[in-house]
Amino acid sequence: MVEDIGAAERMVQQWQERAAEKAEKFGRMQQEIEQISVTESSRDGAIQVTIGSNGILQNLQLSENASNRPMAKLAAEIMRSVQTAQAKIPDLMQRAVADTVGLEDSAAQHVLGEARKNFPEPPADENGPQQRDASLPEMQFGVEDDYEEPPQRQQPPQRPAAPPSPPPPQQRPSRRRPDDFDDDDFSGGSFLR
Repeated sequence: MVEDIGAAERMVQQWQERAAEKAEKFGRMQQEIEQISVTESSRDGAIQVTIGSNGILQNLQLSENASNRPMAKLAAEIMRSVQTAQAKIPDLMQRAVADTVGLEDSAAQHVLGEARKNFPEPPADENGPQQRDASLPEMQFGVEDDYEEPPQRQQPPQRPAAPPSPPPPQQRPSRRRPDDFDDDDFSGGSFLR
């Protein structure tokens, strides 16, 4: 029976060591994932975005020539850059997982699956690849640019001005009644002579 207690103690100790080692690896994985950020630029460099590992925009920089675009086109280019940067997060997370806990861990696979679900590849860009980080394998992402200039509105023809309305008819002054006069007596006649 003494041997059984010693074997049980060794088994518990090994389990505790494996648990502590696994917790340490997951702690390193979490730190590496939290350090992930992706910076993506538009083709002409007028727009630059930086996204954190959580997919949230951390920085947006616009050059002076970005203001020459219509607002709808500028917004579409910013969103395309954000989506392109977000789509790179799962691959960077996979590297962090592989370097720490390993890809065969079921909890790590769940984390990677959620990242792929939350940051899918954006639609293909018909205009070619964007600038990329040379350390990452080349991937092409983008949003279809279907922006069209709105047609210019023609001013409706102006209506001719309405003719001036005739002045209101003049009313004859009414006669004052005798009790309307004040204390001055003009003897019912005109005071102008």
